[in-house]
Amino acid sequence: MRRRFWISIAAVVAIAIGSVIAAVAIYQNDEADFDRVQNDDASRAAHQAEAVAALSVGKLSTAAAIVQTQGRVSRHEFRVISRSLLGDGALDGAAYVPRVTASQRAAFETAAGIEISERGLGPLLKPAAARPVYYPVTFGTSELGQPQRVQGFDLGSDPLRARVLQRAGETGMAVATPLVHLLIGGTGINVFRPVYEDGAPVETPAERQRALKGFIAGSFRVHDVGAAALAVVADDAKMQLRVGGHGAFGPRGGFDDAARVPIHIANRTWFLVLEDPGGPPLGLPIAVGILGLALAALLASLIVSWSRGERMRELERQASQDALTGLGNRRRFEEDLSAAMARSRRDASTGALLMLDLDRFKEVNDSHGHPAGDRKIKEVAEVLRRRTRAGDSLARMGGDEFAVILPRCSLQEAQIAAEAIAEELRRHDPEDGSDSVTVSIGIAIFGKDRRSSVAAVVAEADAAMYAAKDEGRDAVRIFDPTSVREDETAR
Repeated sequence: MRRRFWISIAAVVAIAIGSVIAAVAIYQNDEADFDRVQNDDASRAAHQAEAVAALSVGKLSTAAAIVQTQGRVSRHEFRVISRSLLGDGALDGAAYVPRVTASQRAAFETAAGIEISERGLGPLLKPAAARPVYYPVTFGTSELGQPQRVQGFDLGSDPLRARVLQRAGETGMAVATPLVHLLIGGTGINVFRPVYEDGAPVETPAERQRALKGFIAGSFRVHDVGAAALAVVADDAKMQLRVGGHGAFGPRGGFDDAARVPIHIANRTWFLVLEDPGGPPLGLPIAVGILGLALAALLASLIVSWSRGERMRELERQASQDALTGLGNRRRFEEDLSAAMARSRRDASTGALLMLDLDRFKEVNDSHGHPAGDRKIKEVAEVLRRRTRAGDSLARMGGDEFAVILPRCSLQEAQIAAEAIAEELRRHDPEDGSDSVTVSIGIAIFGKDRRSSVAAVVAEADAAMYAAKDEGRDAVRIFDPTSVREDETAR
């Protein structure tokens, strides 16, 4: 009896210790999962903010090119151009800032109806101290019941903006200020894109300074950049934008355990700091530990149940993942494509499906054996990972056929992505010394036809891919519905 008692006690103690170990393991696993999800959320928010800002910076460059080729742009013409600059993206204000030399100053003041002032945002009535170059920006203001007045500011009188203007003019690139008080009100940054005399040499900094006509200036409010990032995170998540080590948007103070992701706007780097609510759950590990010490037998059954659940999740993961490459399999691909098409219908956006098939892959297996073919398949999977976005879905459909789902993607963007994949595979130097492989890629767009099905989109991408095969391989082809109708008519 005593022997059985002590054996039972020993068994209970062993189970209790095992349950405590299991509780620690659960917490560590939850913590890793939580950190991964938090980092993914932060990356998604940073990508959204960066994409919105990049769209606006790109528009500034387009406007600079228009002004450069036009030679002279009137106030009305730039007002028309600025509508497209401010229509989308994060710009709150845009202006053309001419470069006015001392000899041109009097003519400019007469044309604008102002006098260039060293500082201040009121009516410009005080003559500026003589300088060789001025960068005046003018705008209309009015008060209730009063006629509109022309006001402005000489950007060259601000040492900070003057340094940024000089750098932009010398480099020929869009250059951003640090955080400043904006002329239109609020806190943010100015981005300046230089405009040069059309046809003038601009190879060196000195040549660029001689050819400089002025700048297209844009204003970003910190709040608008932060709002773009907040749009894709949970409502109860805490988020900051930090610029130069200081919080510029979001709650004050530091976060205990947050993800930190860079955001690049022109030549400046901001940081997005995100802390998802809650943190890894503690209830289950604590319960497992306490109950393990008190009710070892019950905890033993709970551990068995937990292990069974873990095994089921692993089996589900294996059922949706290609064992060789780690990409999604055909089942996961169909689920992802269906979800992407549903989002496109809901958001009224378009996406793209790329179907890829390696050219003459059978020759690789026949010449070097199946292990070499497997290595080649893995290398192709790595190329796809490098050449796609974090939000894209990758799948191996079987054999040497792959699929890439590009949500929120235009036809032109999909073609660029496909060409980049084909080019990298073409240039890829295999580790085993074998010849590189080429790929035939077919592109189909979804989201335009709300009635389109998963099977239809896959069939369109397959048809385009086989067209690339038929036309000589190592090519990218876009699905052309007219060619399908012609084939049906011929039949």
